[in-house]
Amino acid sequence: MKKILIIKTGTTFPSINESYGDFEDFVINQIDLPKKDVIVCSVYKGDILPDLKEISGVIITGSHSMVTDCAEWSVATEKYIRDIANRSIPVLGICYGHQLICQAFGGIVGYHPEGKEIGTVNIELTEEGKKDELLGILPDSFLGHVVHSQTVVKLPADAKLLARNDFEKHHAFVIYGSIWGVQFHPEFNFEITKAYISEQKENLIKEGNDIDELYNSLKEHEYGKMLLKRFIDLI
Repeated sequence: MKKILIIKTGTTFPSINESYGDFEDFVINQIDLPKKDVIVCSVYKGDILPDLKEISGVIITGSHSMVTDCAEWSVATEKYIRDIANRSIPVLGICYGHQLICQAFGGIVGYHPEGKEIGTVNIELTEEGKKDELLGILPDSFLGHVVHSQTVVKLPADAKLLARNDFEKHHAFVIYGSIWGVQFHPEFNFEITKAYISEQKENLIKEGNDIDELYNSLKEHEYGKMLLKRFIDLI
């Protein structure tokens, strides 16, 4: 039986790992995905990516690394993603994964000129997003948990923009019909997002953020769970 591949591109803070698990656990726990159906490949540690013949779908995690550093493992993963495009295997890239897909297909990634987006934010579907078989299951305006410093500056030529907000103009896109990137974190919940604010509190204050405002932005919602379950259904 083919398995779902989780390409793990980094690890979370130790305190968050202790309380909630790591990036792959966020995904698995959010939708009660049976672990026997999953292969986790820690590419940032040098794990070898499996033969695509063994894979039914791919989820690429977030990371504390930066796509623009072009680490050797990251560049190798870009090639793997391009190979997937010829196989019609569904792919979902989250945050780092979203940006990595963008760069793999000729888009541009860089630091967001307005700094970090963190907390729970409102996100709007585009007209293409409303028709999309993955994002289209969400309401026209939905909530997303976010934490990112880098962004998709320019989409690949063949990509369709699916979601945006006033801060982040490329919150979701699809390319070749079955490869999606989302800048927001569907695998995060209220507690994990709050823990990310707490872990970075000192730096966030130095960067001019109002911590109370960030905490007050947090809202629990089911939209991330809906999106991940829909992706598994498409697989």
